[in-house]
Amino acid sequence: MPTSRNTATVITATVITATATVITATATATATVIAVTGAALASAGTAQAVPSGDVTAPSACRPANHLAKITRDRPDSGHVHFRVTLTAPKGYATCRLAGSPTDVAFAQHGTPLGITAGRYGDQTTSVTFGPGHPVHFDIRVPAVGRGTPADEASFTLRAPGGEIPGTSVAEGPFEVTAGTAVGPIRPGA
Repeated sequence: MPTSRNTATVITATVITATATVITATATATATVIAVTGAALASAGTAQAVPSGDVTAPSACRPANHLAKITRDRPDSGHVHFRVTLTAPKGYATCRLAGSPTDVAFAQHGTPLGITAGRYGDQTTSVTFGPGHPVHFDIRVPAVGRGTPADEASFTLRAPGGEIPGTSVAEGPFEVTAGTAVGPIRPGA
């Protein structure tokens, strides 16, 4: 027959074993949560960083991945010129562009102007575009009196193998008239 002292020892040993099991289970669960959380944070940080030159980075040529601005350029005999400069932020892959943009349309405060643009210049030379490699093209407007004010040009860029899907948009004050033409993409701002 067990004594009260033996019963107390058995109960104490059972409580200690149960407590140790709970502590071990809690420590294991906590370590698992910390490991899973750490792995998730590490992979999230890696996914957001895109090393320079990474071929898996999105192309700078896609319309959503570059910026375009229109500024007045030097006039020449018989024409007013406006420069459309394209720049790409860090984190995008370089790409090749060639020729004049297509599907060029002009607008003023969101209202289409209905003036179409022709093309001029060499349409075969390709240039590199991307972070640290800005490019530009010219909007050449005949100097025949006052042109129609515009503040937006939309266009489709071309690669050596064809058009790049999507429409790019450049903003800035300029003017257009019948006979307006756009030149080929050239390197530099």
